[in-house]
Amino acid sequence: MAAAAAAEDAAAVAAVEPATRPAAGPALWRLPEELLLLICSYLDMRALGRLAQVCRWLRRFTSCDLLWRPIARASLNTGFTRLGTDLMTSIPVKERVRLSQNWRLGRCRDRILLKWRYSQMPWMQLEDSSLYLSQANFILAYQFRSDGASLNRPPFRVFAGHDEDVCHFVLANSHIISAGGDGKIGVHTMHSAFTVKYSAHEQEVNCVDCKGGIIVSGSRDRTAKVWPLASGRLGQCLHTIQTEDRVWSIAISPLLSLFCDWNSLLWALLTSEDLGPQQCGQLITHLGSDFPPGAGVLDVMYESPSTLLSCGYDTYVRYWDLRTSTRKCVMEWEEPHDSTFYCLQTDGNHLLATGSSYYGVVRLWDRRQRACLHAFPLTSTPLSSPVYCLRFTTRHLYAALSYNLHVLDFQNP
Repeated sequence: MAAAAAAEDAAAVAAVEPATRPAAGPALWRLPEELLLLICSYLDMRALGRLAQVCRWLRRFTSCDLLWRPIARASLNTGFTRLGTDLMTSIPVKERVRLSQNWRLGRCRDRILLKWRYSQMPWMQLEDSSLYLSQANFILAYQFRSDGASLNRPPFRVFAGHDEDVCHFVLANSHIISAGGDGKIGVHTMHSAFTVKYSAHEQEVNCVDCKGGIIVSGSRDRTAKVWPLASGRLGQCLHTIQTEDRVWSIAISPLLSLFCDWNSLLWALLTSEDLGPQQCGQLITHLGSDFPPGAGVLDVMYESPSTLLSCGYDTYVRYWDLRTSTRKCVMEWEEPHDSTFYCLQTDGNHLLATGSSYYGVVRLWDRRQRACLHAFPLTSTPLSSPVYCLRFTTRHLYAALSYNLHVLDFQNP
């Protein structure tokens, strides 16, 4: 088995390194490539960089993804999940590790991608080379230019249908599912003009999520509702879940479990063909205990079926592992200036990014430590604004504020 693995590694190196090694030189050159690979695997990032300066052949040899993968998994925002899945196979691993140092050191350049005249509460999503951004009662789709730090204008598609502002939207199965202040849910086909909207709640729909052909919405009217995405059943409510307070955030787990609430985050089971009507929508447990009044959850996201992150008004980000406890979180990070956390985003591994309620502050955190790594205030008095939504790639971070959309460029700081 070891010989086979070494042969595969050598073949991978040979595919990347077609050039021949130097004919003369130290005995190191005459070692089989699989042994060289094994020796280099013990080197850290700095040692690999120094070895790459010896000659062109070693520079190419030490650029092999196999050598940089363990380093990338221990670095910030390199496209590797905690379980080692590579989400960015099109970018060389060494290049991602280089960019990771800019994230670790906070080296970036702040630019404004878009401005608008009136105060908004925008939401956005990224997909491939496209940016989807809510503006008032529209969702605008822009194409990124090749640098990722600028946009082609005007938008290549505009999705309409709501009578009031779009509060939230998600991308799922080539659809955009939007939640509006008019109490309606909109279902838009991303690659055509097909749009359906239907009345969902008595008051504004604050949040929505969609997975596995199921839509879940949460509203100010203290209900969460479950809907089918199937075209012939749009608008047919499957279940209504009464909550203790208005619902600000909602997420569906990979196992189709629903989390939502205002004070303590409820866990309720979603509808399924395998479940009886008594089980669907049933409250299973509260996450956490002894939260103060008003400690509402404003954003929540799953990393796996048993782990998730939440943030909100009580100025904490919390990491939950349902396999250990539903009463106490595994890890928590506190906003240093006692500001509300409006949104969060993670690379699925070590990097956590948060948006605060004052001065458009974006914070970067290494989840292996409690202290904040870097803070980037994107606004100042008198234009203080929350960060309503943020997204990032391995090269850029995008933050949506009241009057503009910022990009932090970590590729060309």
